[in-house]
Amino acid sequence: MAIAIVHTYPGGTKEHYDATVEAVHPPGGLPEGQTHHFAGPSDGGWQVVAVWDSQESLDAFMSETLMPALQDLGDRGFPTPPEQVVFEVDTAQFG
Repeated sequence: MAIAIVHTYPGGTKEHYDATVEAVHPPGGLPEGQTHHFAGPSDGGWQVVAVWDSQESLDAFMSETLMPALQDLGDRGFPTPPEQVVFEVDTAQFG
């Protein structure tokens, strides 16, 4: 079952996002298991929405790649951990 995750980074900027993507995404592509990725500014921060092929893929990325990278980026990365919403994707429609 596909999983969607919404991360909100209060105080986050495009510069924080770019540094994070550089650290966690393979050049020119998405991490293994991620099928879609969207990001942009939101009220007071930065928003990232990603769709994963499974909960297992998401869990592996979070624990093995994203969270360690956020810690290692220091001031270049987002100033706080993300606020997170995760849900199973029941329906996807593209117009």
